[in-house]
Amino acid sequence: MQLNEFQELSKRTLPNRDMRKDSANYALGLTGESGEVADEIKKWLFHGHGIDRMAIKKELGDTLHYIAGLCSILGFELEGVAQENIEKLKKRYPDGFSQEASINRVE
Repeated sequence: MQLNEFQELSKRTLPNRDMRKDSANYALGLTGESGEVADEIKKWLFHGHGIDRMAIKKELGDTLHYIAGLCSILGFELEGVAQENIEKLKKRYPDGFSQEASINRVE
């Protein structure tokens, strides 16, 4: 599945009431789902739980849904957002990520 296809299919649950409220709803949903991903990692690293990869996968899907929704609400194509992010990362880390490159990066 392509990212824009995912975005289009994900639109069926958009409220389409008020851009400001819908943006807030989806931004808060994104932070909530991101928190659930972080909570799974926390339980694994600090609480002695086994890693629940399937729970993390589910929550990552939920975060993707909220990202796609925000893109739709704000008039962006998800693939365009992804492409621009890759271009930014290529400029920031032309030889790949390293601690030194991170410390000395130029924006």
